[in-house]
Amino acid sequence: MATTRGFARPYWVALRYMLLATVVLGIAYPVAVLGIGQLALPAQANGSIVTVDGEPVGSSLIGQSFTDADGAALPEWFQSRPSAAGYDASASVASNYGPENPSFLEEIEARRDAIAASDGVDAGDIPVDALTTSGSGLDPHISPEYANEQVSRIADARGVPEADVQSLVDSSSQGRDLGYLGEPTVNVLQLNVALSQLAG
Repeated sequence: MATTRGFARPYWVALRYMLLATVVLGIAYPVAVLGIGQLALPAQANGSIVTVDGEPVGSSLIGQSFTDADGAALPEWFQSRPSAAGYDASASVASNYGPENPSFLEEIEARRDAIAASDGVDAGDIPVDALTTSGSGLDPHISPEYANEQVSRIADARGVPEADVQSLVDSSSQGRDLGYLGEPTVNVLQLNVALSQLAG
């Protein structure tokens, strides 16, 4: 009998440890993290959802396209940075093209020509973030320079004063984190939400 109990003991120890680990790591820890997130950073914990009239229109953390059904850029909206992932959050990816890859160079030139034509600007003045994808393919931000470049096109498309659109860009621009990390940015979705409230 003692031999049987000695043989079974490791299994009971393993079972008790598994139950304890399930309760602590599978229930208590996730509930604690969820509670802390909801108390300290509720917007971020819930996906940083942006709403208009109570309806969700996207997340401020994930880029999205502002195009028609055929994929053509809508001139009345600020356009996001190009995405190698097609703005699909489940397929975050970069193009992985090197700077001398012929396909990469062709894409850059095609984007440069399209933006120069749509925005009525000199091709050499187009900011680099308007031409290249980000590492994740989901960057929700563009540079203030790219946002400024789009102001004239949007004002014309919406029939509103250019100064009003420029004012939205200026008020939506975010500085460097902690004053020195990264570069100034503009969140495209939040900017377009503000733009949708502009009379025109």
